[in-house]
Amino acid sequence: MKILYGVVGEGMGHATRSRVVIEHLLSCGHTVRVVVSGRAHDFLRSAFRGKSNIAIEEIHGLHFVYDDNAIDKSESLLSNLDQASAGIKKNIGVYRKVAEAGFSPELVISDFESWAYLYGRNHRLPVVSIDNMQVINRCHHPQEIIGKRGLDGWLAKLAVKIKMPGAYHYLMTSFFFPPVRKKRTTLVPPILRQEILAAKREPGEHVLVYQTAAANSALIPRLQKLPCEFRLYGMGRSGKEKNVTLCDFSATGFVDDLRTARAVIAGGGYSLMGEAVSLGVPMLSVPLEKQFEQELNARYLAHLGYGAWAPELSTELVESFLSRTDCFAHALASFPAQDNSMTLGCLDELLCAASHNEPRPETLEHPAMGKHQGALLPDEETGSTVQ
Repeated sequence: MKILYGVVGEGMGHATRSRVVIEHLLSCGHTVRVVVSGRAHDFLRSAFRGKSNIAIEEIHGLHFVYDDNAIDKSESLLSNLDQASAGIKKNIGVYRKVAEAGFSPELVISDFESWAYLYGRNHRLPVVSIDNMQVINRCHHPQEIIGKRGLDGWLAKLAVKIKMPGAYHYLMTSFFFPPVRKKRTTLVPPILRQEILAAKREPGEHVLVYQTAAANSALIPRLQKLPCEFRLYGMGRSGKEKNVTLCDFSATGFVDDLRTARAVIAGGGYSLMGEAVSLGVPMLSVPLEKQFEQELNARYLAHLGYGAWAPELSTELVESFLSRTDCFAHALASFPAQDNSMTLGCLDELLCAASHNEPRPETLEHPAMGKHQGALLPDEETGSTVQ
């Protein structure tokens, strides 16, 4: 099949996950054209340089501006507005390029990316969603986990709901597996890059810290108050400051530090959390402020006993977390670790059905971590079962 693949560029988790899926598609003989924005473009272009049956086009996408452990909404809005005109022109140019190249895709896959989704809908093509965000809207979450959503939670759910409505099917990748409440929805385990699948867990004494916002100036002084060795990624510089080693990003070095870490301290981003859980590394999650998706990930992490979470980082919190790493490791031993065969098998089933012009399947035959069971579960907020 000819497949158009859209990858959102904000955060590298989408890119690393998409690389695994695209490699599988190419190995099966499909032809793929990728549209991708941000840093993810350079990553995927480098990963597939010299490969046949694939082309990668850079598009414009939205981005965030960070201030300490929060998204600066005002600066993010201003920055996106400033780039909007040039971005629209760029995306129109790519749209024309795809059309003029005579690619004529037969199916679209979108990792939470709107350009490819809209292309698919405009051309009446089946669109397969592969991402972790749809779990917010398409699964039933116990009240003791989600708590009171508030405005941020309501807006997050609304944003996910309207992002890619009416898809051919939704493959939701997750390390937690709540009941699926909507049709055409399948829950699958984390999609793991080959480096993680090949990694052998050998716990050491250091703590791996991953910081998304390099402007978080309070982080290093807090870590320096603790009697531990910390290896810190994401600050944009390297060196050693007392017990904190600042590391330049290296895929090999990061995975090695992860597999040998006593524990991980990071935000609430799904990708690293899924990798840590899959490897059996206890994690302390400090989600970005007012980011409901990250807080949901963190709440499930703690609920399952795989780690802990808190809205703010403190020395007391880190000390308490590190004192319980043995308990977290014991809980992690029960995690049903998987390779990527389950997810890719589900995708292959969808591609086969679409290639034969079959109706959108409400459920898949291939094994999965969760499927629609025939009765719509209620929305935990409204009680509605409307799809």
